[in-house]
Amino acid sequence: MDQADAKIRAECLRLLTGREHSRKELLQKLAVKGFAKESIEPILEELSAENWQSDARYAESYARSRILKGYGPTFIAYELRQHGIDLGKTPLFDLEALAESVAGGWMALLQQIYSKKYGNDPIPNRNEWAKRSRFLLQRGFTNAMIADLLKNISNTF
Repeated sequence: MDQADAKIRAECLRLLTGREHSRKELLQKLAVKGFAKESIEPILEELSAENWQSDARYAESYARSRILKGYGPTFIAYELRQHGIDLGKTPLFDLEALAESVAGGWMALLQQIYSKKYGNDPIPNRNEWAKRSRFLLQRGFTNAMIADLLKNISNTF
């Protein structure tokens, strides 16, 4: 291992000791520091083989933090794709099971987010219904989930 490779490895380890990083994030951060992509790739392969860097561990940690902040499955999957992890191609973990263990499931999380923002007041009119739907869509919940929730809320009042 030459001196440049040692610097790349040291920088990767420094970054990974702070928090998990996806492979794409490490590649971008090292490229910004002026390291060549061709030099970075083999080091990232080594770190992955040695289990210092793991996209699966990163994705699960990231998704857990987002669930705890009240984001839905669509938003989380989108953000993970931005960080170089596509749950559709190779599911690294079960997002549904994680949501179940962290928040009691997506519908429980949706109900919690809704109640925190709007309480249990009835929806007064169609415009307010649309406004609340948009808020929940922006949080990453699906149309079907939101429709079920708002239908149940409308029926209880």
